[in-house]
Amino acid sequence: MSDEQEKKNTWSVRILDQSGAMDQDDDVVEEVRDFMDLMHANAYARAYVRDSIERCRAPGATSKEVLEAWFSFGENAEVVDAGEDGWKSSTELEDFAANPATPMERDWRAIDPRRLVDDEEISGPPDEDDEEDLHEVIKH
Repeated sequence: MSDEQEKKNTWSVRILDQSGAMDQDDDVVEEVRDFMDLMHANAYARAYVRDSIERCRAPGATSKEVLEAWFSFGENAEVVDAGEDGWKSSTELEDFAANPATPMERDWRAIDPRRLVDDEEISGPPDEDDEEDLHEVIKH
């Protein structure tokens, strides 16, 4: 991880098709950009793969069968240009297959940078009257 990349806020996660349905040289489904930092990108990649594995889990399937289904039909995620600091699915695949995820563990949508909005975008510019009202509420 370079200091220059951290300063530029350019972390990306590449989503890869495991099915082989796409051309071998072009297994990239999409690239998600604009993560706040490497930790955010790593968390997104991890949750995305966790969700993909759960979508491949059939009722009563063994962990081996879950992995076989994921390698055939699932999607992997990798943090672009993160080197050793980037999350790798290979380090957790067996655990993911053996232990079903909670809804929170697989909720990559909640941390998708395309859905994150600045507080200013939600509330608009500050209003002096609102600030005074806030102080009044706090006082009582």
